[in-house]
Amino acid sequence: MTRLYLAGGCFWGVEAYFKKLKGITYTKVGYINGNISNPTYEEVCKGEATHAEAVLVDFDEQIISLSKVLDYFFRIIDPYSLNKQGEDEGIQYRSGIYYDDISLDDNIKTYIKNKFPKSLNRVKTEVEINQGFYDAEEYHQDYLNKNINGYCHVNLLDIDEEDLK
Repeated sequence: MTRLYLAGGCFWGVEAYFKKLKGITYTKVGYINGNISNPTYEEVCKGEATHAEAVLVDFDEQIISLSKVLDYFFRIIDPYSLNKQGEDEGIQYRSGIYYDDISLDDNIKTYIKNKFPKSLNRVKTEVEINQGFYDAEEYHQDYLNKNINGYCHVNLLDIDEEDLK
């Protein structure tokens, strides 16, 4: 099992999107790489906490590769946007790929170099080790399943048929 934390704007849509992919075994929304322990949604929104909204994504590399997970991540974000995805704006909406296993660092950075060879200097997506992931409040977990009309900047239908669960 491989674990990444993906920050791509509002975590509701990112979680709903990745839950649809074959090989994704677990997701949880939360806050990552900020200045305080156990931040609340209110602290993050007010800028008192400097975390990114992120989704913990566990996946089985026998079913879905790291490269394919990253392919899908870059389908739903604008890698050139700083602190903004869709209509959501602020430091908590920055894009990032975070990991616990340091051996993933080179693979992720090589993937990004190969994907954006002519515009690498414009890519704003962070690639960093997890310095602290804190679960978001329960009402944020599986939010779009609980709130069918909830806002989402992610096109939840942009998944190849063969990769759908």
